[in-house]
Amino acid sequence: MTPTQGTGGLAGDALGAGPGSEPERGRGPAREAGPDTGRDTGPDTGIHGGHEAEHPAEHAAEQEAELHAGFLAEAAHWLHGLFGPADRATAAVRRILDVGSGPGVASHALADAFPEAHVVAVDRSAALLARAEARAAEHGLAGRISTRRADRPEEFARSGPVDLIWTGNVCRHLGDQQAALRSLASALRPGGLLAVAERGLPPRFLPRDIGIGRPGLQARLDAAVEEQVTARRSRLPGATSVVEDWPCLLASAGLVPAGTRTFLIEFPAPLDLPVRRHLHTRLHRLLADLGDRLDLVDRLTVEQLLDGDACTGVLWRPDAFYLTAVTVHTARLCRPRAAG
Repeated sequence: MTPTQGTGGLAGDALGAGPGSEPERGRGPAREAGPDTGRDTGPDTGIHGGHEAEHPAEHAAEQEAELHAGFLAEAAHWLHGLFGPADRATAAVRRILDVGSGPGVASHALADAFPEAHVVAVDRSAALLARAEARAAEHGLAGRISTRRADRPEEFARSGPVDLIWTGNVCRHLGDQQAALRSLASALRPGGLLAVAERGLPPRFLPRDIGIGRPGLQARLDAAVEEQVTARRSRLPGATSVVEDWPCLLASAGLVPAGTRTFLIEFPAPLDLPVRRHLHTRLHRLLADLGDRLDLVDRLTVEQLLDGDACTGVLWRPDAFYLTAVTVHTARLCRPRAAG
């Protein structure tokens, strides 16, 4: 397990917070005008202007992707090593698919790790694909990163054949995860590699006892999320229950498992403002999504954590941290596929 320790500046540019933006410890929070609200709020949690209000899901996805940029770069270089010596990898990998690309942070990391390859960012969100195109242009990669909108697993293969496929947290949102893996595998060239980042450890960001509400809030939030995920999966089109043994699922898709690695993502306390903003957004979405799965005490506690003017809020409290782990499973297509 390899640590990827954040410095706090990782997401600063994209989230509108430069060095020194963190609230001064020992002082109360300053009030500042929120975007287009006509009232005073805590620190602005938007990227710029009304972006969060217009596309809250896309905004949250970009915040998280920015925080995970260090892990994505490390994972991309690990994948490079799975293709063998540097010269062999450079020659072998010419086309890469980033499925569920979001704002293109992983696409950028893959383009850096494989300098001779063209990366196709695939996502169902036109807004996030637009961000991926903008990010590629900002980093001089517009000629090496292109985008493609896709909604269904059977569309993945239409971007093939490819040498490497990266997919992060996509299969969990599809009813038949095994069929999705088969579709992804069908896009590989012989010798190509499929890398699947699914689950790992849920983000931790609060101590067990935070001084408000009942101790153990984070564990109860995690349990409520798991119940919600299970309920939502049961309603997905073609929902099929499988044992989430990813090496076994990859083997059932006709691939040979090539290695698994877990990456630790850590931002220790005290947090810089970009990470706090992400936690604020995460808690806001949790409160909205979990609904009546939380009891009254826990709901009131989360509301206190969201209070931008309270020193007990996540935007200001000195004990907030960010710790999570992502596991990447890989498998290789070792023989040509039979026709038909």
